[in-house]
Amino acid sequence: MSTQPHDAADAYKAAGVDIDAGNALVEAIKPLARSTARIGSDAGLGGFGALFDLKAAGYTDPILVSSTDGVGTKLMVAIAANRHDTVGIDLVAMSVNDLVVQGAEPLFFLDYFATGKLDVATGRAVVAGIAEGCRQAGCALIGGETAEMPGLYARHDYDLAGFAVGAVERDQVLTGAAIRPGDVVLGMASTGVHSNGFSLVRRVAETSGAAYDDPAPFEPGITLGEALLRPTRIYVRSVLPAVRDGSIRGLAHITGGGLVENIPRVLPQGLGVALDAAAWPLLPVFRWLAAAGKLSTGDLARTFNCGIGMVAVCPPDRAAEAERTLAAGGEAVYRIGTVTEAAGERVRIEGAEAAWAA
Repeated sequence: MSTQPHDAADAYKAAGVDIDAGNALVEAIKPLARSTARIGSDAGLGGFGALFDLKAAGYTDPILVSSTDGVGTKLMVAIAANRHDTVGIDLVAMSVNDLVVQGAEPLFFLDYFATGKLDVATGRAVVAGIAEGCRQAGCALIGGETAEMPGLYARHDYDLAGFAVGAVERDQVLTGAAIRPGDVVLGMASTGVHSNGFSLVRRVAETSGAAYDDPAPFEPGITLGEALLRPTRIYVRSVLPAVRDGSIRGLAHITGGGLVENIPRVLPQGLGVALDAAAWPLLPVFRWLAAAGKLSTGDLARTFNCGIGMVAVCPPDRAAEAERTLAAGGEAVYRIGTVTEAAGERVRIEGAEAAWAA
């Protein structure tokens, strides 16, 4: 009795992994990767690794800076709303904004996309967002990994991770060590919730009875899902000129932990900041979250960016110069406080109860 040889590709497909779909996605995203090419990299896909030429990029004595991050449970909102074109921007933003706070220019980016069942259209939409984020940051999308893992992820679920590498000349590394009492704290406006706190956001939406395809209760003309999925702002191009001209002593990317946890990460020991909550507008989405979720001002400040996505600390005699540079780069900039000596509480937000009242 004879048997026919088993087709391994068909067997793998029967087990839930479609190699042909993976190949189709790679072909679909090659033009997206090429659109991010920059000096030092050709942003081509298909090899086992990618090269980057630091000398061609103009560096003489560079320090490499790396960062990795994800998008968190914001992905669950994207999946529920069936909108996948912006979370890729979030993915890039979360890593490249962490590079620029150390004075580094993002050079290249790699992504990891894992799913239960690969849908080429969804995958392409996600990578299109990643490519857009790379273009905004000026870095090349040079590679990544797509993993189809039935049994680990539900059929339509997916997860993302991003990896960014940047460079800064050795004498321009930004550490915050030069920050002094009396320095001016500048805040750059966020676009919304960005990519942190979404476990709480989803709980508030659920308990309030709001569906993601309902009109946003705080913003006319768009759905709640569209408002919550507004992508994280990428601050790289606007911030780098101010870093390089020396008008900024420290930067903090306001991510998980909000204003309270992130600003101290750039301050020398013994220093804190006093912020004036009336100095910048609390975005309507945060007023809605506070009201619908019965959140205190402390909850807001420790969880969300509260309308400030990036903080810069400047010497008083150069703060106006930094403001002009950042504004010229497209940022809405506010003077939100000053650096103080602090033996205990390192971030004081004054007037929040009145300024952030729903």
